[in-house]
Amino acid sequence: MTAVDEKTSPQFDKSAARKVARETRRNEAQAQKRMTSPVATVIAIAIAFLWTIPTLGLLITSFRPGADSASTGWWTVFTNPDFTTGNYQDALTSGGTALTLGQSFLNSLAITIPVTIFALAIASLAAYAFAWMDFKGRGMLFVAVFALQIVPIQMALVPLLSLFSRGLEIGDVAVFPGLEMRDVDHSFATMWIAHVIFALPLAIFLLYNFIAEIPSDVIEAARVDGAGHGQIFFRIILPLATPALASFAILEFVWVWNDLLVATIFAPTSSLPMTQTLNSLSGSWGDRWYLVSAGAFLVLIVPMIVFLALQRFFVRGLMAGATKG
Repeated sequence: MTAVDEKTSPQFDKSAARKVARETRRNEAQAQKRMTSPVATVIAIAIAFLWTIPTLGLLITSFRPGADSASTGWWTVFTNPDFTTGNYQDALTSGGTALTLGQSFLNSLAITIPVTIFALAIASLAAYAFAWMDFKGRGMLFVAVFALQIVPIQMALVPLLSLFSRGLEIGDVAVFPGLEMRDVDHSFATMWIAHVIFALPLAIFLLYNFIAEIPSDVIEAARVDGAGHGQIFFRIILPLATPALASFAILEFVWVWNDLLVATIFAPTSSLPMTQTLNSLSGSWGDRWYLVSAGAFLVLIVPMIVFLALQRFFVRGLMAGATKG
């Protein structure tokens, strides 16, 4: 039995994972030492305090009766406390569009979760190809993907909407058929496609920076063991790239969840997300803005949960990406 045959895949995976984990911890310790400063800590605390004051005011307003909010400032609650949960109940059952905020909450989940998964899946495969596969034109193609980051989204909205509506024809040849999805109830296909397209350049670039830094001897050892690209990607790259994947998942989830522009253009009326409904909660005369404050915190709940759940991976991913070389 040769030395190659004696190595088993589980043993190799554990050894490679331990090696990369040791290097990651060392890089994190070095980054933390370089970035730690008493002055920076004081400044960060001061900025956090100032940043929190408007948010605190918004939170207090969301629990105050509408009449009180219209006549006095939120700070008067400390001398004359008066709270109610009716604003949240009214916000969930209200909406200036065809949907209530509660209905659009489900739409936001149906838009954001698939987009995040699709973007991560495609970007991680592309990043692995750019990092560890040799093919003709790889450098030029990577530069082209990187350059797409500087294209403003606003410039692509009208051409993309035209592509979805009328398709693309060159001469008499239909290159891409039109997708008549805006008239279909509860259709999210156009938003999924648009968000994934806009997310891919940055996602590929960020994941490439992490995946390319995985020690080459780990990949070569896997190839010696007879592992193909599929085995290397799913059994080595994905587990080791978890911090980077989680970091981008947070960024993409928050970005899509808070999006208003793309949803306004591509979403059918029955598929509008919370941001669109929240925008119209204040009413025709703008006199129900206390409901907007309650709706704003309802919109905040899910991104906050996602961030807190993946926070440790987010920090590791940022530090690992900042200590290259």
